[in-house]
Amino acid sequence: MHKTLYTKYGENLNAGRILPEYPRPQFARDSYLNLNGYWDYRISKNPEIPESYDGRILVPFPLESALSEVTRTLYEDEYLIYHRVFNLPDNFIRDRIYLHFGAVDQDATVYLNGKKLGKHRGGYWPFSFDVSKILKEENELVVVVQDPTDKSHHAFGKQSSNPKMIWYTPVSGIWQTVWLESVPENHLLSLETDPDFASGTVKFRFETQGPCEGELRVFDEDKLLVFKKIVGPELTIRIPDFSPWSPENPHLYDVEVRIGEDVVKSYFAFRKISIGDGPYGKCLFLNDEPYFLNGVLDQGFFSDGLYTPASDQAYVDDILAMKALGFNTLRKHIKIEPLRFYYHCDRLGMIVWQDMVNGGRYSFWKMTALPTFGLQRLSDVKNLGSFGRDTEDSRETFREEMRKTVELLRNVPSVCFWTIFNEGWGQFHSLENYEILKKMDPTRIIDSASGWFDQGAPDLASKHIYFKKLRFQKEERPLVLSEFGGYSCHIKEHTQSHKQFGYKKFSSVEKFEKAFIDLYEKQVLPNIKKGLAAAIYTQLSDVETETNGILTYDRKVCKLNPEVIRKLNQKIRF
Repeated sequence: MHKTLYTKYGENLNAGRILPEYPRPQFARDSYLNLNGYWDYRISKNPEIPESYDGRILVPFPLESALSEVTRTLYEDEYLIYHRVFNLPDNFIRDRIYLHFGAVDQDATVYLNGKKLGKHRGGYWPFSFDVSKILKEENELVVVVQDPTDKSHHAFGKQSSNPKMIWYTPVSGIWQTVWLESVPENHLLSLETDPDFASGTVKFRFETQGPCEGELRVFDEDKLLVFKKIVGPELTIRIPDFSPWSPENPHLYDVEVRIGEDVVKSYFAFRKISIGDGPYGKCLFLNDEPYFLNGVLDQGFFSDGLYTPASDQAYVDDILAMKALGFNTLRKHIKIEPLRFYYHCDRLGMIVWQDMVNGGRYSFWKMTALPTFGLQRLSDVKNLGSFGRDTEDSRETFREEMRKTVELLRNVPSVCFWTIFNEGWGQFHSLENYEILKKMDPTRIIDSASGWFDQGAPDLASKHIYFKKLRFQKEERPLVLSEFGGYSCHIKEHTQSHKQFGYKKFSSVEKFEKAFIDLYEKQVLPNIKKGLAAAIYTQLSDVETETNGILTYDRKVCKLNPEVIRKLNQKIRF
């Protein structure tokens, strides 16, 4: 049993003001009613709405987390039933009202005032209901959740019913903000932005409820750059002499879209990620210049809230801590974050390498142990059973969830990379899936098989190396070290358990830092001239018994000296 370990934000949590920030920064309105806070809950073998409840749960923290104030596992044959009564503020109601859920893990059925609104499956994606005709003066909201965790072929990531080592405590129920917004009858349903770096133009695509007529304004800080009338579902503008986005200069342009009386605020950036001939072979280019991606693996777990941080500032702190060390990239590992995480990466300047979230069967021996020590050649067309995706239904589920991920994050400037499969888990037809994803999104680089079981997809040669010295042979594709390091330093006062897991253990932060510096100076730096184009160190923070983070799990200790490591990282470039 893990001891409770709070972040500084969890220690000072205000239950009346839980994650109050607007959840959708690239599609923001002034109409917003946050429903986070205390709800009633019941755990039952029956999905029927009960007459009484077991107690209170603090939404949106997962049931299993300390911040939920329940800290209880939900088993696959159980239902977690949420209940909340709310009133609408004066002057809130316009023509239509939407009820939004940021994410609920995994299967959710929603009722409002006794009427079933619908079901949603998938623990990482937002969903909404038009509740305009159902709302009353006082409203009763019920959400019934079932979560099979790792018994599902739907996405569940690093959650495990038997957490240990690289597998973590499950996350069940509501784990992102629940909220309401009110809009005019004629309103904007979606906004897609497609900046083109070569021409300095931006294509906007509008989906509306009602006539697609209105106005678009683009600002550079407070300066109005563009004003255009909207007369149809597409509009292209040009920004002369634009400022490119990069980690060193995270320049964003603000957008205001008016459709009738509806006003939506957004932003975009000009940035281009591509592949070209660098000084030492094929490499990655940012804005048409060779750019070495120097980053860390980011699991997105927090000691008190699991998937959900106690404060929006926790995301900011993680990003700024890595920037202070001199890193420019976060590989978001097998988790999709709330949109506010990506907003902070956009505005602060941090490249995101985004993994698809996997589900399905996992085999430690086939997918981790044997490949780590050399068994890395296996066809993902002829040996589907070895990868845990041997049914067509399971494969179609993965592709649908990949589509939803691209749709959700398409407009985010900081997301420059996709990982389809990690270390063989769930891998199938990776060349075919590469083509599907490239057609969905031709603007980003794709790591189709991160670690091993490479089938030769065009963009990257992606390696994971933990127990061997870093040695590489030049490839026709950019060579990326998408995972390495994993050095463990256990700090007793800032860990949840006496157990510790890592790929090499150190008894003090001094020894840990020396080994870290040696790894970069003696192995990473020399390999840049041998064709290395990117390096992703494992990992940003400790997670439960996995104590190989740069930060402790409660984020209270950085095991590296920022000034020293920043100077070291300034050498990690072309």
